[in-house]
Amino acid sequence: QVQFVESGGGLVQPGGSLRLSCAASGAIFSIVVMGWYRQVPGKQRELVATVTSSGTTKTYANPVKGRFTISRDNAKNTVYLEMNSMKPEDTAVYYCNPYPPYSDSHYWGQGTQVTVSS
Repeated sequence: QVQFVESGGGLVQPGGSLRLSCAASGAIFSIVVMGWYRQVPGKQRELVATVTSSGTTKTYANPVKGRFTISRDNAKNTVYLEMNSMKPEDTAVYYCNPYPPYSDSHYWGQGTQVTVSS
């Protein structure tokens, strides 16, 4: 059974930092590219960052380049997103999923809310 549980969100002031975690279950984790996604109500979910199965290659969406860092620990079946210099436009619900992502909503977690506000 594939399952993803995101955590670490919260309220942070502009310029602040947060570290998100995503615990995954299922044997596939260590062999797939993993991604972090975010969604604002009324808008489409967008890809934020990806990391290859080995952790050596990472990609970032332009709005977060230089501020966010994705990483993974295959021994713990966990992927992380370190967010620094945060901006109000980073406010969203953040999800993890393989890349490309599952189209079936059954394989998406609840996400974790991130709010950047003073």
